[in-house]
Amino acid sequence: MIGCQLLSGLSFALWIYTWIMLVYAVTSWIPSIRGRWSDYLGMVIEPVVAPVRRLIPAAGGLDWSFLVVLLALQVLIRVMNSYVATSCYF
Repeated sequence: MIGCQLLSGLSFALWIYTWIMLVYAVTSWIPSIRGRWSDYLGMVIEPVVAPVRRLIPAAGGLDWSFLVVLLALQVLIRVMNSYVATSCYF
């Protein structure tokens, strides 16, 4: 049961991280809302996106690595939630 709670907590943390990434993306599109707080978001986001960015460079003005990380997070969250739903409560 503790494993299920840990997976649920990790899934929630990844969900929060996804929202932080989306806020960071919006701040990159709208320069007028940037502030010191967006630098802190960058410190949280860049260590995850930078290794993927080395593999998948930006093309066409789009940071594909950012999108790949977002997609991978969504898949991971869904897999974890599916496992918790099927294995932990039945």
